[in-house]
Amino acid sequence: MVYELVQHLINGLAAGTIYALVALGYTMVYGVLKLINFAHGDVMMVGTYVGYATAFLLGRDALESPFSALLVFAVAMSACAAIGFVIERFAYRPLRDKPRLTALITAIGISFALSYGFQFDVTVNLFGHAVTLLPGAAARRFPEIIKPTRWLVLGDDDVIIWNWQVISFAIAMTLMTVLQVLVFRTRFGKAMRAVSHDHRTAALLGIPVDTIIALTFMLGSALAAGAGILYAIKDKSIQPLMGVMVGLKAFVAAVIGGIGNLPGAVVGALLLGLCEEVVVGYGPAALLPVLALFVVVLARTPAGGDGRTLVLRLGVLPVALAVAYVASDINGSTWRDAVAFGFLIMVLLARPEGLFGRVQAEKV
Repeated sequence: MVYELVQHLINGLAAGTIYALVALGYTMVYGVLKLINFAHGDVMMVGTYVGYATAFLLGRDALESPFSALLVFAVAMSACAAIGFVIERFAYRPLRDKPRLTALITAIGISFALSYGFQFDVTVNLFGHAVTLLPGAAARRFPEIIKPTRWLVLGDDDVIIWNWQVISFAIAMTLMTVLQVLVFRTRFGKAMRAVSHDHRTAALLGIPVDTIIALTFMLGSALAAGAGILYAIKDKSIQPLMGVMVGLKAFVAAVIGGIGNLPGAVVGALLLGLCEEVVVGYGPAALLPVLALFVVVLARTPAGGDGRTLVLRLGVLPVALAVAYVASDINGSTWRDAVAFGFLIMVLLARPEGLFGRVQAEKV
């Protein structure tokens, strides 16, 4: 029982780190533009296909070298950084002073264009060689750029930690640490935070606002590409719609942690990955203790002045308990996606600003 729980916790952390890399992109873009870039998950998908093409060109023999995996990551992240720059320059920058709804609709349009555009199968003949420009809707198996081996085994194969899990976790934590240092310990990070606070005042102070915003998009897109490669290593299969659900879950993680807060995005993503894995392993009824704890939080939270009384919020709990009890015999894997949005609703009921967010008054 203990070994099984440990295995689920390891799997949950592995999934959470992937969500965290994508959630950081959402958080950074929202921080500088107050824009939810719903095309972010699809940029991750494009990066995955770029990594797939790079690994295919390198060949199976070359992939045995660890430097090949680094090259796959580097090419995919560079390509997505360029895509992020193009999206910001030609789609979002002309709309910067327009109503936010306009930019939001544009983001949704770019998302649909990427996810459904990649379902076309377009192959051209270039110098006598067939070159695939768009991959088509069929799922493809991602090459093994990291050969799976058992890194650590506990008990009688009760807990197995694979090398790709350790490598993925190390890569994700390294990228997140570099980002943290970049944002809080460099001049670029100081300029980015100034633009986030007030881009008009930052421009008056001589900060190149357009350059900072473009670099922020490029950085977030590169992190999404890294997350896409890690996801493909874990899931083994890629397809054009893979970025939709991963992007939505990463957005949920960013909101749970407090949109605009970098550490909050990481914590929210890790919590989301752990909750998903607990539900998969033990079913929805396993979250009953969490719901019971949430009742205590709600009971100690004063009712807000926006009409959400304590009685109304507590009324959600019996419904949630009844649903979890009825679903206790259902396979937990069917609830994997639903738990993300259920967790979001629970957190927002208690803290609308997220776990680490701060309520900011807006001038009207």
